[in-house]
Amino acid sequence: MTESLESLGIIAGNRSLPLELARLARLGGVKRLVAVAFEGETDPALARYVDEIVWVRVGQLSKMITAFTSRNITQCVMAGQVAPKHLYDLRPDLRAMTLLFRLKEKNAHTVFGAIADELRKDGVKLIEATAWLKPIMPGPGFHLGCKLTSAQREDIDFGYRIAKEVSRLEIGQTVVVKGGTVLAVEGFEGTDRCLKRGGELAGREGGGVAVKVARQNHDFRFDIPCVGPQTLETCATAGVAVLAFEAGRSLLLEQEACTNIARENKLSVTTVG
Repeated sequence: MTESLESLGIIAGNRSLPLELARLARLGGVKRLVAVAFEGETDPALARYVDEIVWVRVGQLSKMITAFTSRNITQCVMAGQVAPKHLYDLRPDLRAMTLLFRLKEKNAHTVFGAIADELRKDGVKLIEATAWLKPIMPGPGFHLGCKLTSAQREDIDFGYRIAKEVSRLEIGQTVVVKGGTVLAVEGFEGTDRCLKRGGELAGREGGGVAVKVARQNHDFRFDIPCVGPQTLETCATAGVAVLAFEAGRSLLLEQEACTNIARENKLSVTTVG
């Protein structure tokens, strides 16, 4: 059982998920946590939650792998995003350059999948973090904030179908819709920029409905759809009225803060699927 691991490595991206994962892994019985953190991405506060933290630049693949192998870490997880632009701005070491050169398609799944293969070559298995994160993965019927109108429910259903198809094509995982019209589709720019663009296109009165999903054959080892206070603040600023995310396949971080933001901004947050 993963919950009874003696030691676990964490490849830690940005925002609060790495901290929450470390806390929940401790509660799940993991005795020793070693984190690899990325300069300019990872919250330095993570150091308080783990036994050791090793700082690297994005692209220093050899240093990242050595951080685990030299400490006898044989299983690790990924938690938190690395800003997509850094995958292109990075200064890769020789091992990372070789990896990128081999890839015909370069998206999050192919890049991180290849990194998982490199870890495995050196005896480190990349595993899903979901075993520890279940407490913050809301199921069907979850809701915060304003009650949904019938029109908003229709848009959620419509947006869910569109988002599932867009994610199947590996374009993105989020869409913004209104009145049965697609306003914005997430691409390389990420969720927050998609929400802002969709909110603008909804017009002065706002009312956009955002839907975020997981891919059909989603690899949860290195990408778990995630919603948190920053996502909700972005929705509120952009005039997006509803944020729906996939039940049982998405994380909700800092629920108390999210509850307050939803209430203060008359925002509906709910699960779908």
